Amino acid sequence: MSAMHSSVATTGSGSASRTESPREERPLTVRDAARFLGVSAQTVYLWVERKQIPHLRVMGRNIRFLKSDLEPFRATFKQEVGYGTTDKA
Repeated sequence: MSAMHSSVATTGSGSASRTESPREERPLTVRDAARFLGVSAQTVYLWVERKQIPHLRVMGRNIRFLKSDLEPFRATFKQEVGYGTTDKA
């Protein structure tokens, strides 16, 4: 984890001007997060209310998500839900 923190401390070097690192990714809206997860926006709001999904509060009320936080969440979600039955003969 210390490797991630070291990239934040480098300011003014010029070499990392506007490359998109995990810390600089653009936050997703509720609608975008719902689309990414394959659920409704209402489900995302419910998960936020129950503190079941990693999220950020911007300016008090606005909810945002980092895609890097949602990817592991989506992986566990897919494992729990599954995709129906598999026919093994």
